[in-house]
Amino acid sequence: MPIRSSCTSILIGKNASADGSVMIGRNEDSKAAWPKHLVVRPAQAKAQTFTSKATAFSLTLPANALQYTATPEWTDEFGVFEEAGINSAGVAMSATESAYANARVLAYDPFVAQGILEEAMVTVVLPYITSAKAGVQRLGKLVAAYGAGEANGVLFADHDEAWYMEIATGHHWVAARIPDDQYAVVANQLAIQTVDFASPDFMFSAGLRDFAQKHDLWQPQTPFDFRRIFGTDSEFDRIYNTPRVFDGQRRLTPSRPAEPTASDLPFTLRPDLPLHVEDAFAVLGSHYQETNYDPTDPNATEGHRFRPISLARTQEAHVLQLRPQLPYPIADIHWLALGVAAESQFVPFFAGATAFPDDYRRGGLPAGLDSAYWQYKLAGVLIDAHFKRFSRDLDAVQQQTHAKLLASIAQADQASAGLSASDLAALATTASAANADIARSAWQAFTMQLLQTSTDLSPLNFNTDANL
Repeated sequence: MPIRSSCTSILIGKNASADGSVMIGRNEDSKAAWPKHLVVRPAQAKAQTFTSKATAFSLTLPANALQYTATPEWTDEFGVFEEAGINSAGVAMSATESAYANARVLAYDPFVAQGILEEAMVTVVLPYITSAKAGVQRLGKLVAAYGAGEANGVLFADHDEAWYMEIATGHHWVAARIPDDQYAVVANQLAIQTVDFASPDFMFSAGLRDFAQKHDLWQPQTPFDFRRIFGTDSEFDRIYNTPRVFDGQRRLTPSRPAEPTASDLPFTLRPDLPLHVEDAFAVLGSHYQETNYDPTDPNATEGHRFRPISLARTQEAHVLQLRPQLPYPIADIHWLALGVAAESQFVPFFAGATAFPDDYRRGGLPAGLDSAYWQYKLAGVLIDAHFKRFSRDLDAVQQQTHAKLLASIAQADQASAGLSASDLAALATTASAANADIARSAWQAFTMQLLQTSTDLSPLNFNTDANL
């Protein structure tokens, strides 16, 4: 199991969204058949010790850890890889967006073999922070103390703001606050551009400017362009990375002309229209639809020229939505699509739940249909065999199910008024289970429909007398 993954991320500021939500989301891309679970980690009063199974990285964690949601691997053999969650202080974290630094900066500040990696970050940060900014600060201190073993982008959000943090080398990093009226789409590149060292909208590692100046990477009279100084700009980027940023931006800001191979796509943009959670789903499920680059379109002459956002090795996709003016257990929603985002359903789980359904907490190798992950993967494999044939049916079940899920959320919101903390937790738990039931029922019926229809799409069919 590789310890690095190739993901696509989205961050949305509160004034860029239609309802004032702050949202962060990501596709976790690693292996096509590698199950994920959804769990609630309970609050812990006592200090714990964390030791990585991927490296010798180890540290003592603070006492009084907060409750949080998480999406760990089915096995911890290679590390926990909790990847994304929301804690009981209303802070969301998604880690990580794998990135690449250039050879020159790594020559002067190489990665640390026993430094912190993606597999540990959510576990050692999310339970101990009460704001997005505090998340950047805690992770920055860990990088300073232990070093980083790889380049990564990390997403943080609270009810007021979203931050994107990029760890480029063994000890150097930058974090930028996403402007409230803007969004960012990031795809396996260092993306942050000009850093204003005097602005509260940026945080950075100690000695960053001195490091860049000492090694002739930057002259003080010029803008400090973190992407240019620390990142890459190669043919690989223009095939694998920048086209995905283009694909996200063309969806959310279609008024801005751009090319998929452009090296100067902006880190953040204003959307043409206020964004809903469905817009984040559309980005994470995108594969260049309605362009000549769509690999599912048999008429697309360049269907495999660029790496799409949604692809077969997505383990799970999530959008962490922090909604305003609601009590915590109901306000924050961990939307989860198991398997390939384009072929799955984003199901809403309330972050204040005390437990999630059994089928979301099980599933491994070999495959078993008592697992939500494998149920959605089964539907995806059946769709893959005849994608164009089933695309309209797929869209119909996704849209119809989503409408039912939105209605279920509205019912929970209404029922939450005036409830005590314990009753809110109970409501979040039962409402999350109800949402899983809605999606499960719809997709099991859809899967059986796919199976039935597929029986007559075999290459072994032969036109003959119907009576023979």
